[in-house]
Amino acid sequence: MKINLVYMIGIFVAGGLGYVIFVAFRAYLRFYGTRLVTCPETRQAAAVSLDAPGAARESVVGTPHFRLSACSRWPERKDCGQECLGQIEKAPEDCLVRNIVGKWYAEKKCAYCHKQFESADDIFHHQPALMGADQKTMEWGEIRPEKLPQVFLTALPVCWSCHMIETFRRVHPDLIVDNPWQNQQGEWTHREAGSKPAGTNA
Repeated sequence: MKINLVYMIGIFVAGGLGYVIFVAFRAYLRFYGTRLVTCPETRQAAAVSLDAPGAARESVVGTPHFRLSACSRWPERKDCGQECLGQIEKAPEDCLVRNIVGKWYAEKKCAYCHKQFESADDIFHHQPALMGADQKTMEWGEIRPEKLPQVFLTALPVCWSCHMIETFRRVHPDLIVDNPWQNQQGEWTHREAGSKPAGTNA
């Protein structure tokens, strides 16, 4: 009888502990990540991070209270009132940098190959890139998060494959030989009879 009682108590404790871990872990994943907010003081974009571990612990016993653990305006303005937290409380998912980036790429086409970004897997399976005003490609992760909204105003989306090709072309121009018979989309452009160079397949 005593063994059964101990066994039941063990199951109850293990189940409760598992539930606590599950709630805390789910909360941590929800609150983790860099977010973009509009700084109430400057009215400019600022990149912030929540105290995800603290929010996860508080979620176990009730409603968590948001606090910042990092901000692109720190340490200069570390003593601010953190009024920007209201923006996160209203839309915690919409201000995540990853989601903002995903929305920008969604249904756009690569500036080089014209392949459309159709799903999150297309966008994040490989780190997508973009082309700035200087005609150079770079991964969006190379840009400071708080600068992304301004960059997105003029940048063009570039898929991972084209970014790799253009980077190699820029770094090793002496090793690149462009095919004079095809454009960037792989279409044959030779206008003379025969269309394609000798020796190519139909």
